[in-house]
Parts: sequence; structure tokens; C-alpha cells
Amino acid sequence: MALLNFKRPATPDAAKPVNPELETFLKDYSIEVMPRTAEKVEDFRALLPEGTRVYIAHIEGTPIEDMVATAARLAADGYNVMPHFPARIIANEAILSDWIDRYQSEAGVDQALLLAGGPPKPAGEFESSMQLIETGLFDKAGFKRLHVAGHPEGNRDIDPDGGDAMVMEALRWKQAFSERTDAQMAIATQFAFEADPVIAWANRLSAEGIRLPIHIGVAGPAKLQTLIRFAIACGVGPSLDVLQKRAKDVTKLLLPFEPADILTKLAAHKAATPDFNIEAVHFFPLGGIKTNAQWAIDNGGASTRPANT
Repeated sequence: MALLNFKRPATPDAAKPVNPELETFLKDYSIEVMPRTAEKVEDFRALLPEGTRVYIAHIEGTPIEDMVATAARLAADGYNVMPHFPARIIANEAILSDWIDRYQSEAGVDQALLLAGGPPKPAGEFESSMQLIETGLFDKAGFKRLHVAGHPEGNRDIDPDGGDAMVMEALRWKQAFSERTDAQMAIATQFAFEADPVIAWANRLSAEGIRLPIHIGVAGPAKLQTLIRFAIACGVGPSLDVLQKRAKDVTKLLLPFEPADILTKLAAHKAATPDFNIEAVHFFPLGGIKTNAQWAIDNGGASTRPANT
């Protein structure tokens, strides 16, 4: 169900004044889709800026044919397509090689997000993004950009004790790999709802010598109940308090939650600290792609103007 009015044309004349720091911060944002959610969008060029990076999430059970078809459609529309390669649903190196070949030959893909994936039990020989990297297949295929996952609030799948020792060790390994590959690399993070913990985490990476640029994950506008459900399912812990506090306020319970607070604070920090290692914003459109795109249009000024306007 639409949360905002999409009938109003997104034109420069109709645009409201925007926060210049937020406009700069939203420039070159990326967004995530799945084949089934992409099917509901009639025209991406009416929603997203020219050349937007669009991640395609690969959920267990989704046929590779559907993934490649979605990638080909988005590429034909002029977008930079970055499909997920979840290690735990890829049974072996032959399948990985086949996926890479299909994406390249049918959709011209040269970017990938490498991650472990959600299933607790691997389908075959891979269980981590590092194992995918070690095959050498992405370098051999000439992929120009490889992103890896980041977790500002930790990841209990990797560090069951609630710490971050294994996560940090993996990021140090990926930093070292970035120095010997021709591909550009970055960290794309799980979504968060609070700016201060994100800033502290990003600063810690810098202090640890992890210089990979960060693309910070943020949930797009959605019903509060929807965000709480996704946050619990995805293991977003500390900043879940932000949503729970909001849920106690009856006047806000039925209103869509928007990412203005976290993004405005991060944008201000970036403006005041130019070498801050968050490079871009990555949206998880949990309330719908159209809703998320419209929010970006309304708050990002010229930098988020759709391709067809």
C-alpha cells in the first residue's frame, strides 16, 4: 500500500527546499530490490536517478534465471547492477562460475556483493564471502567492483558471543585483499536506525586500519511494525531501541517511520568531517521501492532526480 502520494510529478518546480548537507550525502545512493519486488515496478527510470547502483538480493530458493532476468532489465534501463552472491546457497565452484558467466553474458554485470548469506547450513563447499573471493573467479572475469558485508552492530552468526572478533578479522582480511585486486571494494552494511553507534563503528574501522569505504545501510520509510519485524529477523540489536521507544508513543505508532533523523545526523557529521569513511547511502526499501524512491526525491534535491525527469 502506498504511504506517500506518487501522483505528484517529481519536477524541479515541485521540489521542496532540501537540507544541502543531506542532498550531498544522498548523492549516488544505492537501493536493493528482489526479482519479485522489481516486477511490481512499471518504470524504474521514473523513480531512480540515472546510473543508480541497484543491488539484487538473492534469497534462497530464487531461480538464477529470475535473478539474471532482473539484472538484464535494470541494465537495459541504464542502471549499475550489483547482484548478491550468497556463499551458503552456492553449492560449488562450477555453479559460481556459471552464475558469473550468466550475469556477464546476459546482463553485462561487472559488480557483485559477496556475503555469507542467511541459511545457517551451507548448501555445499562455501560458507563465507572470503571463500568466494579465494576462487579467483571474480578477478578472472574482470569484475570492476566487489562489495562485502558490514555489521555496525555485530553479527551473532559470525560472533555468537555477541562480540566482534571474527567480524573484525574478516574485515582485515578483506582490506588486505583490496590491496591486491584490481576491483574497487567497499563495505555495504546491514541497516541501522541510530547515527551515533554507526559513527563510532566507522571510526573504529579507521583506527584498525580498515580503509574500505563504507556504504551505510538505512531502512527506507515503512510502517513501524514492518521495521521492527525486519530488525528482529536481521539481528539489528542496539538501535532497535529507537523503534521500540517510538512504538510506545501512540501518536507515532501508525505513522510511517522515515530515515530523516539518522541520515541528517550522518550527513552533518560527513560535512564537518570530510575524511569520514562513509562514502554513500544504501537503502533497504522495506516499505516499498516506490515509497523509498519518493522519499529520496523529496529529500535529495537535484542529486536524486529520476532519470526520466
